[in-house]
Amino acid sequence: MHYINFTEDRLRTFTYRIFKHMGCSDEHANLAADVLIKADLRGIDSHGVARLSGYVRLWEKKRINAKPDIKIIHETATTATIDGDAGLGLVVAPFAMQIAVEKAEKYGSGWVAVKNSNHFGIAGYHALMAVEKNMIGISMTNASPLVAPTFSKERMLGTNPMCYAFPASKYPPVVVDMATAAAANGKLEIAQRAQKDIPSGWVQNQAGEPSINANELKEGGSLLPLGSDKDHGSHKGYGLGATVDILSAVLSGANYGPWAPPFVAFLEPSANPVGQGLGHFLGALSVNGFRPAQEFKDHMDNWIERFKKAEPVNPEQDIIIPGEPEFKFEQERKINGIPLIDIVVNDLNQLAEKLGVEKL
Repeated sequence: MHYINFTEDRLRTFTYRIFKHMGCSDEHANLAADVLIKADLRGIDSHGVARLSGYVRLWEKKRINAKPDIKIIHETATTATIDGDAGLGLVVAPFAMQIAVEKAEKYGSGWVAVKNSNHFGIAGYHALMAVEKNMIGISMTNASPLVAPTFSKERMLGTNPMCYAFPASKYPPVVVDMATAAAANGKLEIAQRAQKDIPSGWVQNQAGEPSINANELKEGGSLLPLGSDKDHGSHKGYGLGATVDILSAVLSGANYGPWAPPFVAFLEPSANPVGQGLGHFLGALSVNGFRPAQEFKDHMDNWIERFKKAEPVNPEQDIIIPGEPEFKFEQERKINGIPLIDIVVNDLNQLAEKLGVEKL
């Protein structure tokens, strides 16, 4: 196993061509590629181009519509519900966030629920769209049911990520972007490719017993909520995951809980759906609606500086501000390129060969 470095432009062009082959418009292919490349740049390798073949397989199964008619189906001054027409979540979610931002510019806040969508990439991409407008961005999505509630061994919730992004002035935004499970499924996929065990507390086997097997989900096991078990606070992770599911799917009319459609194409969606597709929830809060934006951002700088000075347990270990590692990754990878594991490169080149697209 080794890594191969690619420039951002090369990966972006390759990804764009794959989406164009699927039938996406120029605008949608560019946007979808941008969301995936942003994940790789920010060091979230599990949600970058490594996911490309998964989107293609869903498109081949006719579960992704490459030419969606994304539209508002319900609206008030500050809220909207969107039907994503089975489009790429990579395209549908930014459309929704743009509406949230426009409403926040007029009324101080904007809230958009989405149904009939698909996997939307990293939550941070969408929340950061609001930050660019001096707003606080919020984004979340439900996902394939892989997580067992506290005290259960049945898969009921997705990893259900949520993101809150806050603008600062002289520092990068504070970005809290996390799964509500003990680990995102993508981290298991990385461990599988590397043929390594995973930390205890991430998954349980089919009987509900702790496991360190990275392939446990394929054998009927489940992910654990954030906190891993009751003694370590899994009921809190379960509650956060439930909140994401309700806001993203119950509110919008998407499928929720165990009815959420799986990302993998070899598993069929529920035969008795309770809604349409996956759901997202996006929000934008105009800082100027609460206090002058520059005042807030100056105090965010102060907040960041004070937290960075918190006394460390180990003097060798800096205190980390949420979003800081991803920002550093992005700076470094824009200069030095994006490393992809050889297994992912081979997978992408096989995909390109099958579709008749130029290889990496």
